[in-house]
Amino acid sequence: MSAKRDYYEVLGVTKSSNPDEIKSQYRKLALKFHPDRNKSPDAQEHFKEISEAYAVLSDSSKRDLYDQHGHEGVDGRYSTEDIFRGAGGNFNDIFNDLFSGQGRRGGGGFGSVFENLFGGGGGFGRSRGNDLLHECYITLEDVLHGKQIELDLQKYVDCPDCNGTGCKPGTSKATCKDCNGRGQVRVRKNMGGFLLETAQACGTCRGRGEIINDPCKKCQRGKIKGTKHLSFNLPSGIDNGDYVIQGEGESIPDGDNGDLIVRVRVEPHSHFRRDGIDLYCDARLSMIDASLGTEINVKTLEKTETLKIESGTQPNSILKIKSQGLPSQNSNRRGDLFVHIVVEIPKKLTKQQKSLLDDFRKSD
Repeated sequence: MSAKRDYYEVLGVTKSSNPDEIKSQYRKLALKFHPDRNKSPDAQEHFKEISEAYAVLSDSSKRDLYDQHGHEGVDGRYSTEDIFRGAGGNFNDIFNDLFSGQGRRGGGGFGSVFENLFGGGGGFGRSRGNDLLHECYITLEDVLHGKQIELDLQKYVDCPDCNGTGCKPGTSKATCKDCNGRGQVRVRKNMGGFLLETAQACGTCRGRGEIINDPCKKCQRGKIKGTKHLSFNLPSGIDNGDYVIQGEGESIPDGDNGDLIVRVRVEPHSHFRRDGIDLYCDARLSMIDASLGTEINVKTLEKTETLKIESGTQPNSILKIKSQGLPSQNSNRRGDLFVHIVVEIPKKLTKQQKSLLDDFRKSD
């Protein structure tokens, strides 16, 4: 499972950056990673990532939504097409400036660039289903061992009658004649003295490239509300956070599935406190045991360990039991258990006890 990076981090700006600063930073990155200029294998993915970040942060309404709710707020409301359509003017301005004098071959306008990167035939890419959110509460024992999650998702699923095609059984979709199956049409606009060619979704087939002449009577479009059973494993060492299972979100006709966002929350433990992969707990000692030394049994997440208390152990001392913490997700290392010594002072003493302590004090 992997999560999207923060848009501000992607562009190397901060939440206090103004639109001009964000635009300037995107120009630098676009020039560096544009596929027509940078032939490294990962340039295209970098370019897509920074462009998506800029599409959101350059639009005031989308930026406000992102600042309040993060990726979930934006992805849950806008498809990829919606995100880039609203930012088209911003991209045109930048690309026309970056590639001025080079013609279409030097990078082209907004439409030509994103036609190649976000969906082949479609100028703004395929539509995308909404992301779904599932909150998952786990224990520290689950963090130690990992946990298998069984989940029944209420979502749109393929219609069983037409197998998700949306066509009447025995029929198939027809190629849209208006766009010849491309899903888009080219539109030319005069932009300040030069001709800019962009792409927009075909109005006849709504960007799908195909038309259903005989729709399925059960669903009309290939999807119906249903239940999908999903089983997945949370790995050992997992922490609080949002994790993404790609393609398991909402399904839409002729589009890409959204993602399932698993929001993991580790519940507080009655005995242990967590700090990364290390655990902390308290051990209570009488002042006699702390003074004379002893051995105590310490409960870990898996078993009971014997811990030696040296004579003269001071209150608030921290003793370590190696490798009894939590596993790391990124290595084979395991954290430690740190035992905080709490020395208990009795509130009530018998006369004999007071006398013995008084004699001890006088002998010091």
